[in-house]
Amino acid sequence: MHTAVERELEIDLVLSPEDSIPVPARFSYRSDDPYAVDITFHVGSQAPVRWTFSRELLMEGVFRPSGHGDVRIWPAQADARSILCIALTSPDGNALLEAPTAGVTDWLDRTLQVVPRGSEWDELGLDEALDGLLAPAAREDARPLETDPSDENPDG
Repeated sequence: MHTAVERELEIDLVLSPEDSIPVPARFSYRSDDPYAVDITFHVGSQAPVRWTFSRELLMEGVFRPSGHGDVRIWPAQADARSILCIALTSPDGNALLEAPTAGVTDWLDRTLQVVPRGSEWDELGLDEALDGLLAPAAREDARPLETDPSDENPDG
C-alpha cells in the first residue's frame, strides 16, 4: 500500500524585487516514488504547471543553498519571516517562488514520517521485483547441464 502526503500552500511568484503575486501550490509526495516531490502551481493557465525534483534537494534547501541548473533552493528572510526561495528554469522561462518555510518543513516532516530518510530504496520494492525476475532463471540454472560427448577432451 502506498501513501500520499499533500499540502496546499499559497506561495509568492516574484515578479520584481518590489512586486509578487500569490500562487496556489500543491506539494505532493508519494511513497511509491520515494525520492521525488511534486509541486503543482495553478498560475491561471488552462493546465497546472508541475515540477518534480528530489526530496533531498528540498530538505537541503531548507538549511543552505542547494541545487544546480533547473532547480535551486535556498533559505532567506523577507519582512521578518522565514521563506524558502525556489528558482525554476526551463526552456519556457524562469520563475522565482517564495514559500513559507514553516509550511514546507511541516509538510516535509510528514513525508519523513511516511518514508524516513535513508529508507527510500526499501519503498521501491526493487529487490523483490528482481527476485521475481531472476527466480525462473535460477530454476533453469539448477537443472543439470546435458553434455555433448564431442565436447569432452580425451586428454583430460
